[in-house]
Amino acid sequence: MADPHIPVLLNPLLRAVAPVGGVWLDGTFGAGGYARGLLAAGAERVIGVDRDPSVFKMADAWRGEYGDRLKLVEGTFSDMDHLAGEQLDGVVLDLGVSSMQLDQADRGFSFMRDGPLDMRMGGDVPSAADLLNTAEESVIADVLYHYGEERASRRIAKAIVAARPLARTAQLAEVVASCLPRPKFGQSHPATRSFQAIRIWVNDEFGQLVAGLSAAERALKPGGQLAVVSFHSLEDRIVKRFLQARSDAGGAGNRYAPVTELVTPAFKMPFRRAVGPDPDELDANPRARSALLRVGVRTDAPAGDVDARSLAMPRLPGKGSA
Repeated sequence: MADPHIPVLLNPLLRAVAPVGGVWLDGTFGAGGYARGLLAAGAERVIGVDRDPSVFKMADAWRGEYGDRLKLVEGTFSDMDHLAGEQLDGVVLDLGVSSMQLDQADRGFSFMRDGPLDMRMGGDVPSAADLLNTAEESVIADVLYHYGEERASRRIAKAIVAARPLARTAQLAEVVASCLPRPKFGQSHPATRSFQAIRIWVNDEFGQLVAGLSAAERALKPGGQLAVVSFHSLEDRIVKRFLQARSDAGGAGNRYAPVTELVTPAFKMPFRRAVGPDPDELDANPRARSALLRVGVRTDAPAGDVDARSLAMPRLPGKGSA
């Protein structure tokens, strides 16, 4: 069985950004795999940021070996330009929930392990139980459809409301599974999309991603590199469109945004396509199968603003981004 804490696409990422010297920020520190990889590959210093304070306690066993080359900061990567306190040579983001969090039943992320229905990555925000037990049925249906691309969203939302109050992950998984056909061999668990959507809702992950990409643009010095690993097609679409929008000279409109004034591109894209895992990594770590890496290189143009609508960020009807 693969180590659940193997950082996905680490080697392709290090080959792509070649972090020799400079100050890098790992905006999703987690188990520290990317931070340690960057330091081993030659980064002078790494700032590890995470909204989950528990990850820093787990790093106590090894962080001392890096001395002042590693600095850990609690916060969200959407504030990285303020948390860093200096201009950066590189930013690395690994999106979504970590396998380390999935393995902790008391965090409530997994339908495979019964635990309290929480799903919070950190911070003082309502839990999944708080939201599911109080939201209108139509809001829950919209969350499942727009954040999880769940076609049976209305049927599942109705069943969730009928089963309230919900307090455990096993309860929610059972409710969702009762609304869907029994999966065939090799298919994902029927609750996969719903749990994913609710986790995104609880943590405002799409809103954080858009804000984080803009913060990276502000934080990176000219020549600085942004590397983003995503596991969800909707997240990858946001990253792709952000880099396309900020590397384009402008002037062309699309169905999401009007024609824009010509501006100097803020990023260059060294790879036109996303980088995926190679066969060896897939054999060693099946979690990598849906992973995609995108890289942008900061120019010397001033940082600008990006309209989330131009990135096709999923939005709940009448509710903005959350």
